[in-house]
Amino acid sequence: MSRKPQRKNPYSKPDRFTRAAKEEGYKARSVFKLTETDKRFGVFRPGQAVVDLGCFPGSWSQYVLQRIGSRGTLVGVDLERPQLPGTWITRSVLEVTPEELRQALGRPADVVLSDMAPRTVGVPFTDHVRQLELVRVALHLATQVLAPGGAFFVKVFDGEEVPAFQDELRRWFGKTRRVRPEAVRQQSREFFVLATEFAPLPPVADPAPAEGSVDDA
Repeated sequence: MSRKPQRKNPYSKPDRFTRAAKEEGYKARSVFKLTETDKRFGVFRPGQAVVDLGCFPGSWSQYVLQRIGSRGTLVGVDLERPQLPGTWITRSVLEVTPEELRQALGRPADVVLSDMAPRTVGVPFTDHVRQLELVRVALHLATQVLAPGGAFFVKVFDGEEVPAFQDELRRWFGKTRRVRPEAVRQQSREFFVLATEFAPLPPVADPAPAEGSVDDA
């Protein structure tokens, strides 16, 4: 009985970004997705407060620490802690509250990052839906901790629910950009959204009682 040939893992072969990450001392090639976006759109500056959701192994955090400098603040969230300076919450993002992030930051965030993805099962729609669940968790946290004018940079798996998510983003942010950095592998369905000009929604006022109504209390 012949065996089916095993498929080669398309991500196993080091490419130029993998080699460059090793040469420059970064923990993962994914750092170049962030560096390209920063160079194009100026996401970071010295002294900022930044949240990195799903931060392990830490390549994005490494870059952020370089950009925000000693006056900046970085808070990372993941099940494992990167071996880097900073403040780390070592739990699932699903368990972290906005209050915890605000307390760890000590001030509103200027930027919230999310490179989160679930363990994929190889079914595109299932992977897409599960990843968007994480994206929406990240969006909720971002809207609760960002300062007015802040930015949100998030990884998204492409699929049919993306337009609805983009509509959600536009409720909160004045500008959104779909970004596919060069370091995203050709066969990948991932892209990134950079949302800027955060504007908190005004609180919804209780409806005024109708004229002539009587309060029974």
